[in-house]
Amino acid sequence: MSIKHEQKKWNGRYATAEGKPRAAQVLRENRHLLPTSGDALDLACGLGGNALLLAQAGLAVQAWDLSSVAIDALRLHMAAECLQVEAAVRDVGEQPPMPTSFDVIVISYFLQRALAPALCAALRPGGLLFYQTFIKDKVHQQGPTNPDFLLAENELLTMFAPLRLRVYHEVGALGDITQGLRNEALFVGQKAEER
Repeated sequence: MSIKHEQKKWNGRYATAEGKPRAAQVLRENRHLLPTSGDALDLACGLGGNALLLAQAGLAVQAWDLSSVAIDALRLHMAAECLQVEAAVRDVGEQPPMPTSFDVIVISYFLQRALAPALCAALRPGGLLFYQTFIKDKVHQQGPTNPDFLLAENELLTMFAPLRLRVYHEVGALGDITQGLRNEALFVGQKAEER
């Protein structure tokens, strides 16, 4: 699928979005792991719920998305909340983050497996990656149906094996499927400190 087609698709989806954007559960529940200062990236940010939370936490935040509609909406939310975020339209597949450029990277509901090495490299020593997206072992018809955009069991652990595991959640159809977060995997990994 061409970049222009993808951009048009996401612009259309975000044009009808309502309400204030919300940060991903992996970030909300593990906000206490964030550093008190540093550079953060909300990659494939959508409407920027993660970016807004990172800015509220005192980090210098960049937010990138392919959708100009999403970036415009994020800018409106930033202004309403008096928050600073450097928001930009960017194809992260073509322009991934530079090595050792961020202390925190957050990704939610975006899966481009080929970016995993660049994301690990983009973290500074001690940096954190927060990741949340859909899994194949879904119990509800929510999220994408294309298997290219669904994680295999424990796939985030393999994709980000160079990082130290700090938080992981993936339960799929185990136990009482009416309880808990089911359709998604949550991951927090940390790049090793330099010695």
